[in-house]
Amino acid sequence: MHNISSRWVAVILTVSLLMLTSCAHYKHTQRYELDFFQRVQTQSIGDVEVSVAVLSDEESAELFGAFVAETGVQPVWIRIRNNDSVPYSLYPVGLDPEYYSPHEAAWKNHFSFAGYSNVKMNSNFRYHGIYTYIPPDETVSGFIYTRLHEGIKAVAIDLKNPGDEGKSFFFMTPIPGFRGDSEALFNYAGLYPDDEIVHIETLEELRSWIENLPNSVFGKDGVSSADPLNLVMIGNTKDLGTAFVQRGWELAESAHFGAIWKMIKSSLFGSNYRYSPMSALFMYDRKQDVSLQKARSTVDERNHLRLWYAPTRFKGMPVMVGQISRDIGVRLTGKLSPPTTHVIDPEVDEARWYLEQDLTLSQRVAQVGLARGVGRAEEKQPKHNLLGDPYFTDGYRLVVIFTETPTSFSQIDYLGWEIPEDIRFLLPGDE
Repeated sequence: MHNISSRWVAVILTVSLLMLTSCAHYKHTQRYELDFFQRVQTQSIGDVEVSVAVLSDEESAELFGAFVAETGVQPVWIRIRNNDSVPYSLYPVGLDPEYYSPHEAAWKNHFSFAGYSNVKMNSNFRYHGIYTYIPPDETVSGFIYTRLHEGIKAVAIDLKNPGDEGKSFFFMTPIPGFRGDSEALFNYAGLYPDDEIVHIETLEELRSWIENLPNSVFGKDGVSSADPLNLVMIGNTKDLGTAFVQRGWELAESAHFGAIWKMIKSSLFGSNYRYSPMSALFMYDRKQDVSLQKARSTVDERNHLRLWYAPTRFKGMPVMVGQISRDIGVRLTGKLSPPTTHVIDPEVDEARWYLEQDLTLSQRVAQVGLARGVGRAEEKQPKHNLLGDPYFTDGYRLVVIFTETPTSFSQIDYLGWEIPEDIRFLLPGDE
């Protein structure tokens, strides 16, 4: 009995020593030492000003003294200047319905056998958390601990006061460190000389322009037909990007070694990879300007689309053209390196219809409709994409015009250009 007690005393003393000395291992920087303030975005509504920034993985590690991103936590910095005469309350659930409390975020990053360091970490996470009550003529700032995203993060700030409907702010913030395949999403100015841009002012002119676009996008040679050109997206970058981000679309990573390796692992082990690279297709003598996707449970399955800025403006707004299809599997090919490619669902109109449904729920769509242009193809006489996969289609293009004013589903104006055909008429009949 005496020996057992002695051993337990030794264990307790050892653990206590570790806990007492572990504080030396917890090191973190101060907020003012980071340079994320140069990326801050600011908006004002009335007498309330809101600023936001998303930390990079490295900045999170420095500020909180742990590999925060590896535990799935992403701190979002918020500053609220309330120059109004009434108080406001911040609702973090609007930013992330599954946000972490400061102590929960700290707990996910605790060190093993480092009691006092973990106590200090708890204190650091709580200290940097934002106070959600903002009195009149006061400013608060701090972090909300959200789930990890890469590429672009949608930041919704919802403020409520006791007397009216409150105020809502929305930001679309690029996340540092992501090697994306969409450099032109925020920087399309200069793609075309001013004298090459076609300016369209009426819907009739727009319809004619759309109907005269090429049937498909192309391979690298600019001649070989690839996937059908079945999308036309019109709107300012912020409004278009907001709609896609709100509906859960993610940017694709560029095809660097790390991304390819993640894609292979995801395919082999059946895991999710929301940012899987896309192969390059071509319009206007360049690969896609924007690559977006909605991944399913594995990398083998996803809805994905490519967009190009056209040398065209409709009522001053940028016009993007592109293609959408649904990946349903993976197969080997000798035409690519690495030698694998996705297999598309041949019913490409279904992917187009999915996107129409999805975007109309974003509350950023003013008008939507269909236009001719792709060219009809029935299942018994399908067309083929660049890698030989067959597809059939009614031949129409989805046209979406975005707005910065939140618009409900019932307020969307449906363009009466074309009526989608029943897909059954494209299928072979009974022999």
